[in-house]
Amino acid sequence: MTTGLAWRKAKNALMTLMMAAFTLTLLVPLVFIFVHIMKMGLDSISFDFFTQIPKPTGETGGGMANGIFGSGILIAFASALGIPVGVFGAIYLSEYGGNKTANVIRFAADVLSGIPSIITGMVAYILLVVPLKGFSALAGAFALSLIMVPIVLRTTEEQLKLVPTTLREASLALGVPLWRTTLKVTLRSAMKGVVTGILLAVARVSGETAPLLFTALGNQFWSRKLTEPIAAMPLQIFNFAISPYEDWHRLAWAGALVLVTLMFALSLTARYFGRSKEYG
Repeated sequence: MTTGLAWRKAKNALMTLMMAAFTLTLLVPLVFIFVHIMKMGLDSISFDFFTQIPKPTGETGGGMANGIFGSGILIAFASALGIPVGVFGAIYLSEYGGNKTANVIRFAADVLSGIPSIITGMVAYILLVVPLKGFSALAGAFALSLIMVPIVLRTTEEQLKLVPTTLREASLALGVPLWRTTLKVTLRSAMKGVVTGILLAVARVSGETAPLLFTALGNQFWSRKLTEPIAAMPLQIFNFAISPYEDWHRLAWAGALVLVTLMFALSLTARYFGRSKEYG
């Protein structure tokens, strides 16, 4: 019996050591990337970076104000398109989806979430850019919304399933219609998990570049119409990084630092909302 206890302790210690080793293996590259980006981009962060547009080639200074503004516009419109579709689709799957149609929707969402983002950009190009005969912010937002929908849908559905059925039954027993029970009780109870899924979807599309190459294209100046090409931080980082100009490389590193910090903040916020499992 003493031998068996010693063996279990040794096995637990070995498992703990292995988990620590795997965790360290994952953290080291992440820390190295973040430290390197901070080292290269921190010196280039300034007030001008957030308030000015890029200078013409050959001139020093400038910033990514138009890219920051453009990314905000794209994410806002993508959220307006993708979040309602994802949330209400998840409500249908969770509350009314015990049929073949629901299974098809789930399968389609899983497939869509696994499609490379560049394919999503090509689809948006065919559906919007070609018919409208031009790149635009609307096309870019549509491409990003296609990426957001399956993330929001599947995350929200799983959170709705975790809501105890007793809450639904109590509401229905009081004579509350099913649709109002779904919106006022079930969805409200799972709101923290829903917000977590939305934040994860926003963090995912914040750094997407490939879909925007086919749709938004980019703009060196301020965009005044949603039907025109628009600047975005991922596009500017890509274009500046492959340019031969050192000053543009500086802006690219600064933009990468801002973008990584934003995604890190969104991920932490999502974890904050997702850590509570209480309902009611």
